Amino acid sequence: MHNLNVCLVQADQDWENKTANFARYEHLLSTIQADLILLPEMFHTGFTMDKSLADEWENSIGLAWLRQIAKEKNAAIYTSLIVRDGEQYFNRGVFVTSDGSIKSYDKRRTFSLAGEDRVYARGKDEMIVDYEGWKLQLQICYDLRFPEISRNRLDSNLQPAYDVLLYVANWPEKRVAHWNALLKARAIENQCFVLGVNRVGTDASGLRYSGDSQVVNAMGEVLVCLHKKEGTQSCVMKMNDLLKTREIIPFLKDR
Repeated sequence: MHNLNVCLVQADQDWENKTANFARYEHLLSTIQADLILLPEMFHTGFTMDKSLADEWENSIGLAWLRQIAKEKNAAIYTSLIVRDGEQYFNRGVFVTSDGSIKSYDKRRTFSLAGEDRVYARGKDEMIVDYEGWKLQLQICYDLRFPEISRNRLDSNLQPAYDVLLYVANWPEKRVAHWNALLKARAIENQCFVLGVNRVGTDASGLRYSGDSQVVNAMGEVLVCLHKKEGTQSCVMKMNDLLKTREIIPFLKDR
């Protein structure tokens, strides 16, 4: 069974400056080799409510950049960006592979405390991506607080719907205890790996971010964690370890 080498990219995002953020990520990724790379939420703007900065979905400079990097790195990339699609604006997750294909996911729980619900439309559907023999469910930041939208289940062949939950975030330091606890909870209750990527630094509103980007296994154990510094962290997720956990404690069948 194929293992998956993942890389978490924990960046101090430049506020509403796409060009600077592209350069920052290029520097952080310069020596990285991985199967899957995660960048923080709203990767090229920071967590902004200024919808004038949204890319047009059919002509997105953010997507063009992601496709270029995915091709150069021969890897998949997951992150989110703000887009205009028709007459609506979305905080849209994008899973971009090395051949340029894209799977998208619109954030289903918009963050009302920051007014996100008044600017960006809610998504309606889950997105599970098949990649390198793994099934990955795409999530964004505030989604983490709502277990009902990430509930794993067995399909008609008695196989779990997904193996990994991916969270990309701008999660403030003052609630980092929630971030750490909820990532573990989602891993334990869904018997899956959980990857959470957060930013560091301070944004234009004065909110501080402590990172704590991490990989958690199905037992709720943190395999790797980046703390307050900008940087990258790689981790190999082993499918056999996941299958063994599900075999020893087959909780999903009792739902």
